[in-house]
Amino acid sequence: MTATLNAELRAFYEARQQQIPAEVREIMRRAGAELADSGQADRALTVGDRAPRFRLPAATGGTVTLDDLLAAGPVVLTFYRGAWCPYCNIALRGLQQQTAEITARGARLVAVSPQIPDESLSLTERHGLAFDVLSDIGSGTAKQYGLAFDLPEDLAAVYDRLGFDLQRVNAGHPRTLPLPGTYVIDRAGTIRWVFVDTDYTTRAEPADIVTALDGLA
Repeated sequence: MTATLNAELRAFYEARQQQIPAEVREIMRRAGAELADSGQADRALTVGDRAPRFRLPAATGGTVTLDDLLAAGPVVLTFYRGAWCPYCNIALRGLQQQTAEITARGARLVAVSPQIPDESLSLTERHGLAFDVLSDIGSGTAKQYGLAFDLPEDLAAVYDRLGFDLQRVNAGHPRTLPLPGTYVIDRAGTIRWVFVDTDYTTRAEPADIVTALDGLA
């Protein structure tokens, strides 16, 4: 039986915890608990809502709009934190493995983060991604979907010490990130399936996305 994406993420998390100093783990734990308690996930768009339109630059050049995507079929829209996030890299590789299954159902997969196009292009090339990777500078689109939040100062300082340089890769918006969120949007522009979680170590299972697409038929 093939391991699930979240099983892979959990194994990575457990191995990584042993490498992180206790005081840093506590800052991360506290930030995660505060975000979970904030109700942010409950404020995100959900099934039955209209998907907000967007027009965003693609890593490989040009712009991508939701309207153009929907003209060709359903859309799988996934938000991730950035190429600096190892959990995002694992999740995007998992989606890449299911891209053929997604496109076979007439759908397009697009991934959105707040990082600059150059960072997205490096990510695309490194993992050989066959889907569009878009830049949501300032997280305006993530805000429309109810996913954007600001890192607490102590966690932002930890990320700085780890060398993530979010000031640069997020073009002057270092503390604003999206919750991990994935939406299946039908051709009419209605959200038909949602995964949103405040825990960045948990992501939508690619197999569940494929099942959701089957449900649109």
